[in-house]
Amino acid sequence: MRIVVWLIRAFLFFTLFAFALNNQHTVAVHWFFGLAWTTPLVFVVLVAFAVGAALGVMAMVPSWWRARRAVAPAAPAAQDSQAPPLAGPLPVVRDSTAEYPPRVGL
Repeated sequence: MRIVVWLIRAFLFFTLFAFALNNQHTVAVHWFFGLAWTTPLVFVVLVAFAVGAALGVMAMVPSWWRARRAVAPAAPAAQDSQAPPLAGPLPVVRDSTAEYPPRVGL
């Protein structure tokens, strides 16, 4: 499966590389007030993609924060003064009969 994933990544890389090589023509991006930016077309496409990805991530941040807040445990209640503090970590009890599925993947 790893070979297939790497083949897909290599195909995608070489496709984008060929796209960049085929779009080296100079283009002018005209802004307001007579300003113009002259650069190869592949840079214009790259900047447009980067700006779109950044705007998409910024649009998702509030919902990510809400989801994290919903999943986060509640704040610990005020400790009772009569309860003794824990002396150390609790021992870990492992069940040797439990069978876990093998870890497969990346």
